[in-house]
Amino acid sequence: MPKTETEWKKKLTKEQYKVLREKSTELPFTGKLLRNKEKGMYRCAACGNVLFSSETKFDSGTGWPSFYEVEKSDSVELHEDTTIGMRRVEVVCKKCGGHLGHVFPDGPREKTGKRYCINSCALEFEKK
Repeated sequence: MPKTETEWKKKLTKEQYKVLREKSTELPFTGKLLRNKEKGMYRCAACGNVLFSSETKFDSGTGWPSFYEVEKSDSVELHEDTTIGMRRVEVVCKKCGGHLGHVFPDGPREKTGKRYCINSCALEFEKK
């Protein structure tokens, strides 16, 4: 059963709520997982859904954790986002609908060419 906004506010930190539920963005270069180099899985901080593997993480220099592929094709949904006067593609957790970040077509060309630019506070890391 889906959570109410009151339940989300109790479960998430203020920053997580702003990002995951209100579609905000954390400040660049401030996220706890930006420089994480450990092996493991990145999960949705709201619901635990598996989203990304450390194997697809790369340093994009943008200030947010970046990945070139999702772990499972049905982990996320992509939505058109025109909220700040430009066309972007929003990345949303398919399980809980939480806003994760955006995907851009400027990732590693030798891989997928995609850059999933994800808010660190929207993720939890599970070490292998």
